[in-house]
Amino acid sequence: MSAPELPFFVYGTLRPGEVNHDLLLRGRTLREEPARLAGAVLYQGPGYPYAVEQPGGTVTGELVTPLPGAYARLLAELDRLEEYVPGDPRNLYARVEREVTVSGAVPEAATRTVTGAAAAAATGGDGDGDGGADGGGDRDREGAVLRGGGHVVRAWVYVAAPAVADRLRARGKLIESGDWLDRR
Repeated sequence: MSAPELPFFVYGTLRPGEVNHDLLLRGRTLREEPARLAGAVLYQGPGYPYAVEQPGGTVTGELVTPLPGAYARLLAELDRLEEYVPGDPRNLYARVEREVTVSGAVPEAATRTVTGAAAAAATGGDGDGDGGADGGGDRDREGAVLRGGGHVVRAWVYVAAPAVADRLRARGKLIESGDWLDRR
């Protein structure tokens, strides 16, 4: 079974202006949008960060949508960069599907942020973001869940594998802001 073609949430050296963005993503993306991952914190690694899943935390990064036709190759290259092999207990990272909240202006052809009466009209919900009458969550026409000041999108995220996460929690250096760019 192949993995779904989801965008990627990047939070470290794959962010714009960072070394791996230039090597792997420059010219290969359709969109790069500011985003946040709830339920995770960031730890300093040896030249790169680790997101560790933890309730109450938030990690800042970008949602990266690859160009059409570039997805399979880019997924393989990102897995290689992160030294991720599905099912391998030696992985430093796990590639997991998570919800991220995208902020800022969003192209009309992509998902849109809609609130109040406009959300109700677009989604059939009641516009308050609590799931409307059907309990399924207000959504825009393209299916993104609408919340507060952004829209929620399912994305691939590389998080610290369980053994690595345990070591980081025990003796790692937390990046308090949740933003890799603040480490400088």
